[in-house]
Amino acid sequence: MFKKILTALDNSSYSDYGMDAAIQISKAFGSTVAGCHVYAARLHETRFMDMESGLPERYQSEAILKRQRDIHESLISKGLGIISDSYLDKFEKKCQEVNVSYERKNREGKNFVEILKEIEEGEYDLAVMGSLGMGVVENSLIGSVCERVVSKTRKDILIVKSPFFPPLVKSPSSPPFPKGDEGGLGNILVAIDGSPYSYWGLMVALGFQKAWGQISNLSPQIEAVAAFDPYFHQVAFKNIANSLSDEAAQVFRFKEQEKLHDEIIDKGMAKLYQGYLDMAARVANARGVKIKTTLLEGKAYNEILKHVQSVKPSLLMVGRFGLHQVPESDMGSNAQNLLRFAPCNIFIGGRGFSLEEVIKTQLDALPSVEWAQSALARLEKVPPFAKGMAKKAIEDFAREKGKRKITDGVMDEAVKKLLPPSARKAMGIEN
Repeated sequence: MFKKILTALDNSSYSDYGMDAAIQISKAFGSTVAGCHVYAARLHETRFMDMESGLPERYQSEAILKRQRDIHESLISKGLGIISDSYLDKFEKKCQEVNVSYERKNREGKNFVEILKEIEEGEYDLAVMGSLGMGVVENSLIGSVCERVVSKTRKDILIVKSPFFPPLVKSPSSPPFPKGDEGGLGNILVAIDGSPYSYWGLMVALGFQKAWGQISNLSPQIEAVAAFDPYFHQVAFKNIANSLSDEAAQVFRFKEQEKLHDEIIDKGMAKLYQGYLDMAARVANARGVKIKTTLLEGKAYNEILKHVQSVKPSLLMVGRFGLHQVPESDMGSNAQNLLRFAPCNIFIGGRGFSLEEVIKTQLDALPSVEWAQSALARLEKVPPFAKGMAKKAIEDFAREKGKRKITDGVMDEAVKKLLPPSARKAMGIEN
């Protein structure tokens, strides 16, 4: 799953958490891990030159300034190089203690820029970073370097906010694990929204559980959670209602549209997101793992955050993007908010793993369902905003009944079971 892993080093406590996590993951997957430290010698040279005008008059001659520049450049370059090597020495020692393949990397330049370059140039499968760095202050949520790297990279990235898991192989230089956490491995929470990125998060969670189980007696429990917002359209409709005249409301058929949303969209969204969770459970079951699933109602990131605070997982898995990704986005808003506010370690999946791939690789053998032409024609009567939801609901119903083809009769049964009469009439698919 991960062949090459990068961990960013700056000798902060969060960097050490990230380094330990990267080494443990490398041990679990037989990967090579690279430790990288970035130092900014040229930045110091520029700062020194900026301050030259403020030096006493006796230092203002060009000859003396050149001599001071040369001395400063030599001291800074050599000094920062020595510091960088000391960080990498510490990383190397830990890798040797647990027999993990490693590489040493140091780069000169702007920290987040060089880390991004290393991620791309080194062709890493996974980047690991501490959530904060040396500049942490009382109200810090996420470090600026960390946030910039996360927002720009498209690779899988693990942001470490606390000790990752109890060490698989205890190294002599590892600090003791926090008291109260020695006895087991914290749970993994996977946020599922039906997007390929969220299913990739599930696959990684399953991979972590399997890898840890093979080389230790640790076995994290996995919970998949999906959150949908049934309240947003109510707020939107209330806002519209306050601005429409009576005549405009009649033209818009406002009351009918509102009822349609109440009876179809809200209930349909619940079924849709429960379907995403059911799919996650089937994917896990195909790999011999039983997972827990939980459906939440409300603003997605807020409900997931409350659930995180309640169940206290060691690791939260989220996709970089959700179902509504647009090319202009660096990152989905839910992932971005959870990155900042979730108190646990967070994995942000940069790869996609679609349901079609699940089926093709036979991780989940969903029976295929055909549509009769007459049934497809009736589906065309469904309003565009609800067509995808209706199609999936009818296909799921057919599979539950063991039907391999959706005929008019199967569609009638599905519609009667899934929708009340008023909703069937509003959608134009009543009998």
